[in-house]
Amino acid sequence: MKWILFFGALIGSGISGREKCFGDQVFRINVRNGDEISKISQLVNSNNFKLSFWKSPSTFGHPVDVLVPSVSLQPVRAFLKSQLLEYSVTIEDLQALLDNEEKERQHNEGQERNSNNFNYGAYHSLEAIYHEMDSIAQDFSGLVSRVKIGHSFENRSMYVLKFSTGRGSQRPAIWLNAGIHSREWISQATAIWTARKIVTDYGKDPAITSILEKMDIFLLPVANPDGYVYTQTQDRLWRKSRSLNPGSSCIGTDLNRNWNVSFAGKGASDDPCSEAYHGTHANSEVEVKSVVDFIQKHRNFKCFIDLHSYSQLLMYPYGYTFNKAPDTKELDEVARRAAKALASLSGTEYRVGPISTTIYPASGSSTDWAYDNGIKYAFAFELRDTRHYGFLLPANQIIPTAEETWLGMKTIMEHVRDHLY
Repeated sequence: MKWILFFGALIGSGISGREKCFGDQVFRINVRNGDEISKISQLVNSNNFKLSFWKSPSTFGHPVDVLVPSVSLQPVRAFLKSQLLEYSVTIEDLQALLDNEEKERQHNEGQERNSNNFNYGAYHSLEAIYHEMDSIAQDFSGLVSRVKIGHSFENRSMYVLKFSTGRGSQRPAIWLNAGIHSREWISQATAIWTARKIVTDYGKDPAITSILEKMDIFLLPVANPDGYVYTQTQDRLWRKSRSLNPGSSCIGTDLNRNWNVSFAGKGASDDPCSEAYHGTHANSEVEVKSVVDFIQKHRNFKCFIDLHSYSQLLMYPYGYTFNKAPDTKELDEVARRAAKALASLSGTEYRVGPISTTIYPASGSSTDWAYDNGIKYAFAFELRDTRHYGFLLPANQIIPTAEETWLGMKTIMEHVRDHLY
């Protein structure tokens, strides 16, 4: 069995009938040079130990996170010791985190059904998020509308919230994207919190008020609805879409390798079983094509922000090359101001830089596509955290994460407002 199926077969809470992963752990391995990165990559890419990267190798001096199933713990420890590679265990009991998360989510859903109040400090089903989007649009109909931009492979609707104080379709606009990788639940949660924050602060906060007086904001909280549903019903750590791949039993495409920018280049895979599979051709995935078609039809987007997790990074183009983008100096200055604003709330530190050197080379990404298609202010956030929980960030960190991320995004949007081109 291809190892990518490990996620579909073994990861998950037994609460929803999914198979358990007793004893599985996450190792954080320190890498100091190219030779050590090569050793770790070969270890993970071999099928012998059934490992998977949570955080892939990037620049030297930054550790990698590797998911190790219980059956491989002893041989992996022996290998790391023989290669003099330092490591620590960041998650001692993956199943316990999964079980606790699912219990909290189901408890919250029960409370919400009884009270009819949306809890922004909890993780939600796709249905609940869509219902809340509809409620926001109804409660603030003079400012917000819910717009269907397309559908997913499994025919789920894709909705954006449009925040606008003006008429016409050609006002300057900002695109906020979240949830393109389905397991990164903090991104979807931060996005729906942001929607409520915009309508709550409009008319009270001079910054967001002035932004909306000049520009529209489009917010897509769940860019991968099929994958998101799958993470809540079958496999909590699923990353890709759920499309079928001709000639392969492996499911899904990495939606953030499918954009028409250096397609199939560095950091993307032609193996349908890989988590970084780029798809059969650029825009082959209907979820990506829906966003591309909508943005190109509008033709006046000035800013594109994509929310991911985890690692606490704020990045800008390029991911597909180590060459500097023409606007690197300005983008770096804006990103550093945004990271400083973000840190002002609770001290959360973000690293800033180009995608390729700050996290890893990645071709066919949304941020690079936006930039190369004339959207100058293109950024990608990797939200909390850096060590303890990875993709399983506890729900009690949702609101603190959303609040600080908002300060960073607002700083970027203010700059865009003042530098329309």
